[in-house]
Amino acid sequence: MEVLLGDGIFNVDGELWRKQRKTASFEFASKNLRDFSTVVFREYSLKLSAILTETSSHNQVVDMQELLMRMTLDSICKVGFGVEIGTLAPDLPENQFAQAFDTANIIVTLRFIDPLWRIKKLFNAGSEALLDKSIKIINDFTYSVIRRRRQMKHDILSRFIELGEDPESKMTDKSLRDVVLNFVIAGRDTTATTLSWAVYMIMTHSHVAEKLYMELKAFENKRVKQYAGLLNYDSLGKLHYLHAVITETLRLYPAVPQDPKGILEDDVLPDGTKVKAGGMVTYVPYSMGRMEYNWGYDAALFKPERWLKDGLFQNSSPFKFTAFQAGPRICLGKDSAYLQMKMALAILCRFFKFSLVPNHPVQYRMMTILSMAHGLKLKAVRCL
Repeated sequence: MEVLLGDGIFNVDGELWRKQRKTASFEFASKNLRDFSTVVFREYSLKLSAILTETSSHNQVVDMQELLMRMTLDSICKVGFGVEIGTLAPDLPENQFAQAFDTANIIVTLRFIDPLWRIKKLFNAGSEALLDKSIKIINDFTYSVIRRRRQMKHDILSRFIELGEDPESKMTDKSLRDVVLNFVIAGRDTTATTLSWAVYMIMTHSHVAEKLYMELKAFENKRVKQYAGLLNYDSLGKLHYLHAVITETLRLYPAVPQDPKGILEDDVLPDGTKVKAGGMVTYVPYSMGRMEYNWGYDAALFKPERWLKDGLFQNSSPFKFTAFQAGPRICLGKDSAYLQMKMALAILCRFFKFSLVPNHPVQYRMMTILSMAHGLKLKAVRCL
């Protein structure tokens, strides 16, 4: 994974990890960032809504996963790095960085099961040659973002740039590059894929779609922009069924379906299993979310109601609901991710009804995140 994630927060341990965690956690705790994020998430959700309104009027098929990837990429670049890259513009321009990032993600993931990848890398052949080209595109984009941000403040990247000004921090441009790419995979891919699965679940469970629509109509306003203006951190927090729909989606379709950890020294797990240094332990949120042992006889069913008690959302232990990890590495961006997902779904599910294109295959793609191999092809119909 080093070629893509480098020494970013997902790929390191010890002092390097602690320093990045501390810096990022300081920023995520900031009310300023939360308020700014709310404005940005609303802005890009409205841009997506405008595109869907246009395609709806022409009865056009859209790839919702692709649109959501564009929305979350634009959002994380604006919130995290203070740059506007415009992939969600009405003409949906091609974005070399996004394509290269997806390609690199797939190839790096396949290294885990391809015993020949080191030979390909040595001779710069096949998938490793493509990976090399993709990493160059990724690096060109990332370093340009860092150069543009050195004169600015008030975002996550600026906080790390300030850290780099301390001679003892050892934060080079390469370190900042790793920070950017780790935040991109955290803020773009995971959120977009979860939103894609949520839309798929909602449109294939009509009773869920109806209950969600009734909850969202509580903010009655028939104009999209005015309706969106009513949505903020506090008002979105009152949409308990929406929160349950997203959480139930994550239970069955966790953004990171499996998570491997390296073993630093010999140890014994609580159940007596012995593990040896140099090996690997993997926990699998995808499987854990579907175990009757954890969730009861109806574990395989999509049932947002399991998260509600007297109409109010009830959390579960992060060691049971593991989509955001647990313990020292629990996801820093959890609240921010929920904020963006609730903002987008509140607008989309209030003003549109979705239907899957007949015979469109919904299958998994082999990546570090649980995305759809063929996208999510659907038609959107504007609601009153």
